[in-house]
Amino acid sequence: MKLVSWQKNQSLRVVLVAAIAFFVLCLLFNLHRYYSFYASYDQGIFNQVFWNSMHGRFFQSSLSSALSTNVVHQGQVPEVYYHRLGQHFTPALLLWLPIYALFPYPVTLTFLQVTLVTGAGLVLYILSRHYLQPPLSAMITISFYCANAVIGPTLANFHDICQIPIFVFSLLLAMEKRRWSLFWILAILILAVREDAGVVLFGVGFYLILSKRYPKIGLAICTLSFVYMVALTNLIMPLFSEDISQRFMMERFGQYAEGEEASTLEIIWGMISNPWRLIGEIFTPFFGTIKYLLGQWLPLAFVPAVAPASWMIAGFPLLKLFSAQGLSVLSITIRYAMTVVPGLFYGAILWWAKKESEVESSQIPSPKFQRFWVVCICLSLFFTFTSNPNRTFYFLVPDSVQPWVYVPAHQQWQHVSQMRPLLAKIPDDASVAATTYIIPHLSSRRAILRFPRMQFRNDAREVEKVEYIIVDLWRLNRYRVAFKSDRQRLEKIVPRIEELYNSGEYGITGFADGVVLMEKGVVSNLDAVGGWENFEEGVRRQESGDRMKKEEEGVQ
Repeated sequence: MKLVSWQKNQSLRVVLVAAIAFFVLCLLFNLHRYYSFYASYDQGIFNQVFWNSMHGRFFQSSLSSALSTNVVHQGQVPEVYYHRLGQHFTPALLLWLPIYALFPYPVTLTFLQVTLVTGAGLVLYILSRHYLQPPLSAMITISFYCANAVIGPTLANFHDICQIPIFVFSLLLAMEKRRWSLFWILAILILAVREDAGVVLFGVGFYLILSKRYPKIGLAICTLSFVYMVALTNLIMPLFSEDISQRFMMERFGQYAEGEEASTLEIIWGMISNPWRLIGEIFTPFFGTIKYLLGQWLPLAFVPAVAPASWMIAGFPLLKLFSAQGLSVLSITIRYAMTVVPGLFYGAILWWAKKESEVESSQIPSPKFQRFWVVCICLSLFFTFTSNPNRTFYFLVPDSVQPWVYVPAHQQWQHVSQMRPLLAKIPDDASVAATTYIIPHLSSRRAILRFPRMQFRNDAREVEKVEYIIVDLWRLNRYRVAFKSDRQRLEKIVPRIEELYNSGEYGITGFADGVVLMEKGVVSNLDAVGGWENFEEGVRRQESGDRMKKEEEGVQ
């Protein structure tokens, strides 16, 4: 009895230490990422959504509007009153609005994300303890905190999917405890996370039916999930915008549709009516798919690969990812990977529970397997670090080896220190256009766009141009040698700034370390103009040198 009590206390201490370490390290790295200006566009979107919602303009965002089909495909002007619910239906975010109202800052969302994922691990431990002995439960929880599919998306811009693990683990725990009122509340919350979260819930229902544990509840869950997703994407979301059918469904699942837009029902029918295309998509690219599965299984020592419940629950989120097009769906370090995690871990718990019932619990897992499991966890951490998720470890891991691109921490912070005085010159209520990594820091306002976009439609439904423009050319110039997107943005932005300056519409009022501040309708600061012209000349010389180098390499 004393041994069991000691094991329980010791395991709980280990789990709490792991949870604290995960929380502290992820928070520190995420805060460093934000304050050193490596948080990007999505952090700005969610912060603006929360900021607008706090002021009674629920789910509105000019940043989201700039991504809408009306702007991207039809060339319309972004709107400050655009409702993001037409792109992603995320009412569950309102749960956290009171916290944001107390601390209305972009970093509040970072704290929230790390807290939710850390809490999910603690709920997982309690769920595991329902079946397993404390040491094994602790091992599974540690695996969660060391999983690439958990750490990577946590070290990222805030995203709505960070709510999925804690909601799903809590729902499964409520099911095990037969707390059905709580179970259904959590089911509704999962659906409210976003329009496709029903795929995760459908997997839970599928497991309840196939395992014959609660087939009637499982059937109800599957029906609720499917009907909700179909009704939401076909009836509710189109009330806000046509993004779901004209952009998002086509970008991910356009290969199953005919024409330039498609509803979810049309995509599903396209999959059913052409199964060979679906099978081809699932296994293409073949090695990319296998690599993704191995990465998901690794922290649990590959147990989910042979755990039937893991396939039942996680199978549908995996099917959604594998059947979609685009390389991002197979990236284990971005938010989509988190939808797969709950099913894999719950399935592993049930697999180990079955093993414990077959042999003496003291022998599960064997010492040899424990050593193998530890190696798997260490490898998961190693691959997470070397993948440099969301450039969080940019100051430790080079962004590119050939050609060499590396930004030391002291150099980035020195750049930030020169940028901040320029940011301080922009009034809190002014409209602004900025480059990607500046956007989160200025997103607590009604009108903000990503430069070179400058026009927006205000609350009076009138088109106007932003009052301020601030662009970080130093960063683009630093990364352009290795990344085509940065090079293209630099080549587009530099002439645009020159054009605005020469026209006299905007004056250059500040320049520091490659960061340009422009203000509408003012006279330029001569010192700032001089700094800009010197920087521009340097960029042109570098571009000319790069072209000559490529020509020489081509001749050789």
